[in-house]
Amino acid sequence: MKSIATWFFGTGALFALCGMVWGIQMSATQDHTLSPAHGHLNLIGFVAMSVFGAYYALTPRAAAARIASIHYGLVTAAVLVLTPGIVLAITGQGETVAKLGSVLAVLSMAIFVFVVLRHGVGATDQMRAEPHAQPAE
Repeated sequence: MKSIATWFFGTGALFALCGMVWGIQMSATQDHTLSPAHGHLNLIGFVAMSVFGAYYALTPRAAAARIASIHYGLVTAAVLVLTPGIVLAITGQGETVAKLGSVLAVLSMAIFVFVVLRHGVGATDQMRAEPHAQPAE
């Protein structure tokens, strides 16, 4: 099974690829109307997910906790709801989906705050190499 850090990085890279293709499409058509949605896809979908992935890679105790998987699912859902929600809002089809996506994004960041405060950053003293035992005299 892949580590949670790999899932964050892999999903973030996929969102980045989608954002890049979308950016090229906007440039080619000279229509940047949906650039706020494109920006959120890149910012939350790639930047935030990569930061989260780096944190979990550096902090194995946090990565092993069940809340890491919940965090991954929530931030992925936030991107998948918020990005099209912004498109709907820009095109005058309502803001409800964007609002829901925004709430999911805020909740995912709140979980990250909780995880960082609970587990700190990096390996704990218990996970670091044990000091060498002193020889008996």
